[in-house]
Amino acid sequence: MPGLILAAPSSGSGKTTITLGLLRALSRRGKVVRGAKSGPDYIDPRFHEAACGHPCPNLDAWAMTPERIRAMASGNGTLLIEGAMGLFDGAPPDGKGATADLARILDLPVILVVDASRLAGSVAPLVQGFAGFDTAVRIAAVILNATGSERHEVILTRALAPLGLPVLGAIRRDRALSQPSRHLGLVQAGERPDLDAFLDAAADRVEAGIDLDALLALAAPLTPAPQLAPIPAPASSIAIASDQAFAFAYPHLIADWQRSGAAIKTFSPLADEAAPEADFIFLPGGYPELHAGRIASNQRFLGSLRDAAARSVPVYGECGGYMVLGQSLTDGEGKRHKMAGLLDLETSFAARRLHLGYRRVHASTGPFAGTWAAHEFHYATTIKAEGPPLFVAEDAQGAELGPMGLVNGSVSGSFAHLIAPAATATRQE
Repeated sequence: MPGLILAAPSSGSGKTTITLGLLRALSRRGKVVRGAKSGPDYIDPRFHEAACGHPCPNLDAWAMTPERIRAMASGNGTLLIEGAMGLFDGAPPDGKGATADLARILDLPVILVVDASRLAGSVAPLVQGFAGFDTAVRIAAVILNATGSERHEVILTRALAPLGLPVLGAIRRDRALSQPSRHLGLVQAGERPDLDAFLDAAADRVEAGIDLDALLALAAPLTPAPQLAPIPAPASSIAIASDQAFAFAYPHLIADWQRSGAAIKTFSPLADEAAPEADFIFLPGGYPELHAGRIASNQRFLGSLRDAAARSVPVYGECGGYMVLGQSLTDGEGKRHKMAGLLDLETSFAARRLHLGYRRVHASTGPFAGTWAAHEFHYATTIKAEGPPLFVAEDAQGAELGPMGLVNGSVSGSFAHLIAPAATATRQE
């Protein structure tokens, strides 16, 4: 079970496209290969799964213990972990949660993906700085991305030669490899009718430009994974909303709930499916703001939530799901749409405001009582939120953020995406 980490000096260097190309290219060669993503990300892992046909976990060095990370990294075949942001970029105050933390925890070598589009000889001090910054983080090789020509690649490789680091290859600038995005990241994999064609094109470029055998030879073995008890399920049967408007659910949580004995049922609010009979209804985050009119008209779905609440069935919403449990959601054009009306909450995208960062949240009661490591990432503005709060929250630096979310009888929710209980959210060694 060998592994590698693909990281970069900064965001926007092309890590995702190169990782996807590698996963698809190696899969086409008959190799068993898996992807993983550093940090909190719901979108990129679904592309990884489409590229290689294997589940892609989130490995979060801020929110998870080293034991949990090692357990989730285990599996058959070669593991390619895609880093987030720059290699050493993590949460304040000390950078915890950076991709570099995963390199230390898993003791895996790093392949540095360098956006060379505006570099020539300066590529050498850039790479040398990253390679020498932390001896516990091993830069094993370089991939040059967005090169302009064969001459450009010769200049870059000659500049890097004195460093003694292998250059595994180069990928030329290619607009065909650009991916459409929106306010929370890439357009979701399930929304791309051209997804397989894109993945094959990325694989073609990777096969032509990168020495795949040399890359695999650099992979290091993963340490044996410990056996961990699953994160307990909030109920014995759980109905989970699952479609393009409610796609942001962490697979590791759902898998742990199943391991702890819960029966999982899924349904599609966009298809106006009623929530199935269950002891707990979960509305994950996603993009309800892009489908607000359709959701508002789907009374079978909304009615099933109201019926469940009337019977005191716990109904819980995260971020987008939280907004749908409110009175109204105003879309980006300023049109107000009525939602389930189960929480005294009104949200709007007419005036967007970014909320981003790790959170530590505590609930004294409810389905997720206790302290959790979580994150927040949305552009919604809260117009009104009245009622008892679900959580008290603090940011990654321990600064108090005050109340978060709402509770109304058996209905609750917040903008926080829960990752792991606080007992598994301690500092890595």
